[in-house]
Amino acid sequence: MHLSICTISFRHHLVSLENLAEWARTHAFDGIELWGVHAIGLEHQPQYDAKWLQDMGLSISMLSDYLPLVGDRHAANQKCAHICRLADYWQTGKVRTFAGHQASDDVDAVQRQQMTLRLRDICQYAAESGLDVLVETHPNTLADTPTSTLRLLEEVNHPALKLNFDTLHVWEAGADPVAFHRQVIEHIGHYHLKNIQSREQLSVFSPENVYSPAGTRQGMVPLFNGALDYNAFLQGVANKPSVSASLEWFGHDVKKTLLHDKKKLELYFKNISLDSVLAV
Repeated sequence: MHLSICTISFRHHLVSLENLAEWARTHAFDGIELWGVHAIGLEHQPQYDAKWLQDMGLSISMLSDYLPLVGDRHAANQKCAHICRLADYWQTGKVRTFAGHQASDDVDAVQRQQMTLRLRDICQYAAESGLDVLVETHPNTLADTPTSTLRLLEEVNHPALKLNFDTLHVWEAGADPVAFHRQVIEHIGHYHLKNIQSREQLSVFSPENVYSPAGTRQGMVPLFNGALDYNAFLQGVANKPSVSASLEWFGHDVKKTLLHDKKKLELYFKNISLDSVLAV
């Protein structure tokens, strides 16, 4: 598994990209998922680029932003072009976005058609730049349930459209992540890995709470300590060495938790490999 840290984990910390990259290299992470607002903030610091990261044995696994599917088309096109330029600058092939900011059940047929057409245009523009567009499985978007996500893939019908499979949010929707993963595995370009202590605490991941420095972090727990059974889910990706994933940690003690989860993942995959050998 190609494992990344997320710069969004450090959204409320006074820390530089150089510091994060040095730390990621020291602890043998493979890459960094770069938040769009951070990429924009780095535009006038040319000493940081893809080659600089490559010399450290790292890469930008994905540029994560929010490309508008509603509103002024000219402004949306400008935003799309800007993010795609940044993705090219950092030499990543993946741009993450949300499929709007409304629950799929609240979007009528006309609105949905307009949004999917906009998303198809975004995919076409990105494809011409050699990029994939990864829609995240996320509440209050057109990818908030398995049914709506499958419908979205069919409606957009573009080879550049992939999924950022957020396992917890799939589970949050009441679906079986293992079963849904089997349905869409050919469309998955990346994974977000995080967990929660109990289903009743899922609201802690709402954007307004996550982005607030004063937001609660209660219920956010290490990957293998939560209500979602990652032991079962990860069996479906264990035999795919090219899988790309990020530890999307939003809580306190960022570095400590990332290292803890990385070690647990390494032990998990080591045990899976050993079991496979013994079974032969």
